[in-house]
Amino acid sequence: MSTPSSVSDVGEHALIALIRDRVPPAPSWVAVGLGDDAAVVEPERNLLEVFTTDALVEGIHFDRAFTPPWAIGHRALAVNLSDVAAMGATPRLALLSLVLPPALPVTEFTALLDGLLALAACHRVRLVGGNITRSPGPLMVDITATGSVHRRRVLRRSGARPGDEVWVSGQLGAAAAGLASLQTAVVRDPAYAGCEAAFLAPEPRVRLGTLLGRNRAASACVDLSDGLADGLHQLAAASAVGIEVDSAAIPIAPAAEAWFTALGQDAVLAAVTGGDDYELLFTVSPRARRRFLTVRHQLGDLPLTRIGTVGTMPDVVWTREGRRERVPSGYVHFR
Repeated sequence: MSTPSSVSDVGEHALIALIRDRVPPAPSWVAVGLGDDAAVVEPERNLLEVFTTDALVEGIHFDRAFTPPWAIGHRALAVNLSDVAAMGATPRLALLSLVLPPALPVTEFTALLDGLLALAACHRVRLVGGNITRSPGPLMVDITATGSVHRRRVLRRSGARPGDEVWVSGQLGAAAAGLASLQTAVVRDPAYAGCEAAFLAPEPRVRLGTLLGRNRAASACVDLSDGLADGLHQLAAASAVGIEVDSAAIPIAPAAEAWFTALGQDAVLAAVTGGDDYELLFTVSPRARRRFLTVRHQLGDLPLTRIGTVGTMPDVVWTREGRRERVPSGYVHFR
């Protein structure tokens, strides 16, 4: 008898069993987990539940020609964890919905699980349920994630006030350069390996978001999966404020700057509009300055950079080469 090679050969129930066999034993707060019609969990006492959902669609969010299956699973969970982090919450559980083309190899299915479950283990996220269905076209991975946060520790986009400082985590542009490298390079250039890794395996800033919320160190926060430019506009609109950015202060990843410059592109513009950074953009009020310094100390080596200030004029502008200009919009769907 031949070994099944595709998910169609294996069948839905066997695939579900394969997932169930890979998931660690459920903690005590999961009353009903994988294998039933729905999951049943106990809420954490005196904490609010945070819910988020995101779908990755083949041909839109990833290309299987250069995105390995493990990276698809990793990215699908990472985008959700980044949203939970932006709310100041600690991730708790996830639901996984897979829409699979019948010809998808079983080896790719299991590798996708490898990437997802490895990231889940890093952040102690429990997979408690989901769904598998057939797709007549692209592969789709849809995840719903939850987290917990104290009522007074929730971070929102709408809390920025004039006089607050604007900060961003990490370095920007690497994922956009990495995606471009993966799309165009016939032979991998080791100089851009870090950029490619930033796209394939982004690191959601879960600890940063949790600490900002727990210490009440940020007045507003948004994740940057759609890029810095989009995040600036989203935060400004939600808070009904303006933001003025010093473009020279924006922390562009050196390899990304080299990539865009070599192509004759505006490196700063490409970096802030490229997306897939999975960093956090947040504001800090003057009265929270000491609490923010505590967070910076607790974080260790993660770079945090002040890039601007919050003002009263309802616009997002930056100063570039002595000129004051409006920051362009970032990535949007259905443009």
